[in-house]
Amino acid sequence: MDVALTLAVQILFMFIFILLGFVLFRSGKITQQGSKDMGSLLLYVVIPCAIINSFLVERSKENLEALGLSALISAAAMAAACLISWLIYGKRDGIACFSSAFSNAAFMGIPLIQAVIGPQAVFYISMMIVLVNGLQWTFGAYVMTGDKSVMKLSKLKTNPVILAVIAGLIILLCGIPFGEFPRRILSTVMALNTPLAMIVTGVYLAQTDILGMLKNIDDHKVCFVRLILIPLVTILLMKVIPFGSADMKTAILIAAACPVGSNVSIFAQQFGKDYKTSVEHVCLSTLWCIVTLPLAVILIQLF
Repeated sequence: MDVALTLAVQILFMFIFILLGFVLFRSGKITQQGSKDMGSLLLYVVIPCAIINSFLVERSKENLEALGLSALISAAAMAAACLISWLIYGKRDGIACFSSAFSNAAFMGIPLIQAVIGPQAVFYISMMIVLVNGLQWTFGAYVMTGDKSVMKLSKLKTNPVILAVIAGLIILLCGIPFGEFPRRILSTVMALNTPLAMIVTGVYLAQTDILGMLKNIDDHKVCFVRLILIPLVTILLMKVIPFGSADMKTAILIAAACPVGSNVSIFAQQFGKDYKTSVEHVCLSTLWCIVTLPLAVILIQLF
C-alpha cells in the first residue's frame, strides 16, 4: 500500500507540471514548436541519460540474471498487450490499436519507477523500452497503415533510446568504470525527466477540445483497454511467472500500466492518420491514470 500511495503522490506531482504546460501554452508563453523542442531534448538527452545511469551497477551474476529475467517478463507483457489490442481493434481502427498496445513506458514510466522503487530500478524496464520501440516500428506501423511495407526495424539504428540501452549494456558487460563526476551529470540530467515530459503533455492537453474528449465514448474505451484490461492481464502473467523479484515485477507492471505513449501522435502525423484522435488518447489516458496506476500496484501487492 505504501508503494501505491507513493505512486499516487508522484502522479499528482506530475499533474502540477501538466497544468503548468497547459497554462503556459494557452497563455502563449510556450509555442507548439517549443514543445517539440522540449520533446527532442527528452528523447535525445534526458531519457538516454536515465537509461545509461540504470546500467551503472556491478557486473555480477545476480544483475546479469536480473537483466535476462526482466527481458523475458517484459516480452510476455508486451506480447499480451499487442495480442489484446489486435483482438479488440486490429486493422479496423489502427490508431486505437496502437494507442492501447503501447504505454508511455519511457516518458512516464521512468520517473514513476525512479520515485517509487529507485533510480536503479529503471534497469528492470530497459528491455521493455527496447521492445516498445521495436514493436512500434513493426506491429504498430502495420496496424496503423495496414501496409506491411512500412515495417522498418532499420529505423531503430538511430533511435536514441535503443542506442542508450546498447551503451548501457556495453558499460555493464565490459565493466567500464564510471567516475563520480559523470554519474552526477547523468543524475542531474535525469532530474529534468518529470518536469519536461509532463509540461509537454500539458501542451498536448491544451491543444485538445477537453469537453469533447471527455464526452467521446470511443476514447474512454481505448483508455479502458490500455489502463485496466491490459494491466489486469499483466498482473495475472506476473502471478504465473515463477521467477523475478517483487521490485522487478512492480517496475515492469508500472511501465505496462502507464497511459498511451505519445509516439502514437508522432506516427499518426507521419502516416497521415487522425492526429487529433491520437492526441485525445494520450491526454485522456494520462488523466485517468491517476486512479488506475495506483490501483494496479495495489492489486499486484495484494495478490
